[in-house]
Amino acid sequence: MQFYSWPEERRVTISSVESWEVMKFKGSNRRFSYRSVLPSVLIAGMLLPFLFIRVAFLALDAGASVRHPISCLGWRFRPTFLGGSDASREFAMELRRVYVEGAARGGYIDEKVTEAAPDSLDDLIAELSSSSSYQQLDIKTFVLKTKAMLMKMDHKVQLARLQALFYGHLASIGIPKSLQCLSLRLTEEYLANAIARSSLPPPEYASCLTNDSYIHFALITDNVLAAAVVVSSTVISSADPEKIVFHIITDKKTYAAMHAWFALNPVPPAIVEVKGLHQYDWPDHVNDMVMGTVEEIHQSSSAYQYFSRADEEYGRLEALKPSTFSVLNYLRIHLPELFPKLGRVILLDDDIVVQRDLTPLWDLNLNGNVLGAVSAQVSDEGGDRHCIEKKLSDYLNFSNPMISSLASNGDQCAWLSGMTICDLQAWRWTNITQAYQHWLQHNRESGFVLCQMGSLPPALIAFNGHVHPIEPSWHLSGLGSRMPAPELLESAAVVHFSGPRKPWLEIGYPALRELWRAHLNHSNEFIRHCRVVK
Repeated sequence: MQFYSWPEERRVTISSVESWEVMKFKGSNRRFSYRSVLPSVLIAGMLLPFLFIRVAFLALDAGASVRHPISCLGWRFRPTFLGGSDASREFAMELRRVYVEGAARGGYIDEKVTEAAPDSLDDLIAELSSSSSYQQLDIKTFVLKTKAMLMKMDHKVQLARLQALFYGHLASIGIPKSLQCLSLRLTEEYLANAIARSSLPPPEYASCLTNDSYIHFALITDNVLAAAVVVSSTVISSADPEKIVFHIITDKKTYAAMHAWFALNPVPPAIVEVKGLHQYDWPDHVNDMVMGTVEEIHQSSSAYQYFSRADEEYGRLEALKPSTFSVLNYLRIHLPELFPKLGRVILLDDDIVVQRDLTPLWDLNLNGNVLGAVSAQVSDEGGDRHCIEKKLSDYLNFSNPMISSLASNGDQCAWLSGMTICDLQAWRWTNITQAYQHWLQHNRESGFVLCQMGSLPPALIAFNGHVHPIEPSWHLSGLGSRMPAPELLESAAVVHFSGPRKPWLEIGYPALRELWRAHLNHSNEFIRHCRVVK
């Protein structure tokens, strides 16, 4: 289609869509009636909204928030858009006026207008093409109808995103039937079978539990299947498994199932201890310290719902995960009290798989620090270093003076907690545990504005200046949120399924789930009966 610019002396001003007249042009000895001009105008009217909607869709696909959909055009409606004609200039000026007025009002469109807007581009074109609507259509009405449609579609997109977050959250925190079945069957076995109740470890190995010549691993969890994979993969990967002692700590409700599993499925020559929190007999001052942490967790759990903001749906869902207020996660800060006779332990999360011998870490010199951990920092091709996991500023609010006064920089990579070497003797010489409890309480009293909810953020503050960085190849994290590069996956000593896609869930990455499942005994009667591995 070709558009002709009208000569200055023959310019025609169209004052209204309703005042159509027969137009005649004499510049080229040709006469045009309204019957030939009207189809051209109709086609232009069909193309214009299509281009308008198309640009807005591209902006939506790019992740832009369409609060003022007209602005997504980037002012593409220039005077040259329709051949530089006065009609195009008038249209551009009208668009700009409507947009400016809408921006001045905050881009607000009445909710009833939005609900009544067309659901799709086809519906909009059909409505605009109808004879009754077309006769009453002006530029402002067209713009408002289109904007209302875009806002309606944007509302649907936002709702779909929120639903996806919610369903993904439910999938990540749910306990599969197979794990529930396994725990119930093992508890039943513990009550009925004397072998399932046999001592762990056997009495002849009890002295090894406090012997520093052994390599001591600590695992605090209520997930029986995950604990089985951690222990199995560590023993298989070890060059000297007879020197391994595993200390598994769980809660009272899981103790029977956890004990039954390792009593019926020993991992010789390694030594395994299973202990419930209810079995600890602490001195009064230690018991008061531990109960102080537990009480703070309960207070934070009840108080958080009053401080959380509804416009932060994803952050709120993340903070309300069961693990956020799990007592077992917070009890890591009491490792010196849990193991009063040990000088060092290697603390492991329950969502890891060990692929290489960890013995060298046991003898690692921490240079007087309390922890040894990987800080996930890598170099790109240009030699610049960047974090492959979260920064401190992702956990801590550095805009708050109390946080910004700390020595740590917000751009510094946060150390990874999936596998840490803990010098318990050096820990006892510090006030780290008290500082941790202080920050838990202060974050709650401040309305949770200092740091994110969870057990790790206050630990990042309390252990500030007490962490010795170790080689990144020892620990690869993030397998619960992304697929790592094959070479990184193969070379890592410990792979950590941090993130929502745990390997025991159906939402886990299939290839990574197989890596985790390879350490399960598929012939075990409990695993087969509960269909843990399908």
